Amino acid sequence: MARNSRRRRRSVVPGAEQMLDQYKYEVASELGLNQKIQSGGWNSMTTREVGQIGGQMVKRMIQDAEQQLNGGNGNR
Repeated sequence: MARNSRRRRRSVVPGAEQMLDQYKYEVASELGLNQKIQSGGWNSMTTREVGQIGGQMVKRMIQDAEQQLNGGNGNR
């Protein structure tokens, strides 16, 4: 069965999609990819560039979760 690449996943937490999108643009900007996204959209991005953004997002979310578990101590 073929997967529909345009299928949207439902968020478990209401409002999480908007926050993740904001987070995604923040990470893209820090990686120097914001201009490329603005000029050509997400379809102009290479798989490697999108993977860099996603990888950094996951890394930061894990760091944030670890900090919360440690009572907010530690630096990013």
